[in-house]
Amino acid sequence: MSSKTLSMRDDVYKYLINHSVKETKEQKELRILTSKMDQGNIQISPEQGQFIQLLIKLRNAKRIIGIGVFKGCSTLCMALGLSKSGYILACDTNKDWTGVAEKFWEPSGCSYLIDLKIGPALDQLDLFEKKGEKGTYDFAFIDADKMNYESYYESCLSLLRFGGLIAIDNTLWSGDVANKSINNGDTNAIRNLNKKLFNDGRVYISMLSIGDGLTLALKK
Repeated sequence: MSSKTLSMRDDVYKYLINHSVKETKEQKELRILTSKMDQGNIQISPEQGQFIQLLIKLRNAKRIIGIGVFKGCSTLCMALGLSKSGYILACDTNKDWTGVAEKFWEPSGCSYLIDLKIGPALDQLDLFEKKGEKGTYDFAFIDADKMNYESYYESCLSLLRFGGLIAIDNTLWSGDVANKSINNGDTNAIRNLNKKLFNDGRVYISMLSIGDGLTLALKK
């Protein structure tokens, strides 16, 4: 019994992975490959990917927004949580990154579920709003440039149906959000969003310590 979240020592984390995470061959290969590549440390953790996949199954989500594809680990997790009739609007700006992702989506048998859009995500989200898709999505995952987090959140909230769920990554930001001496742009952007979410009467929230901090916001 503990009054706060368990400290994740290396041996405890190894135990968690070995007794919880179940990855497909493609998921494991992509995760390992990404970890060896430039900026590979910014991909989601395996237990976080599995948790997001489980959320999608629990919510029976059919239509998903993914902001920030990177090398494709999170998008693959989400796609594997969807039914065969599902749809993911996946947004990123880097073709080199998403090119790696596409090499693993195809053999995973889920590339047809993913509508990859290369370009600023806010432009894509605005376009889909204008196409009449407000209130039609079930789930959104935000993991991209932190300075635009609040704008991504607002756009996703508009596109989500009532009862839809937004998952926002990096909301603990390696603990920097709690360090008052750190005041760079990214850290302050996350702090501002965390404060906004806490005071936002449009959603129910829970901030989890999984990965680098994951906040769930359920649209009322």
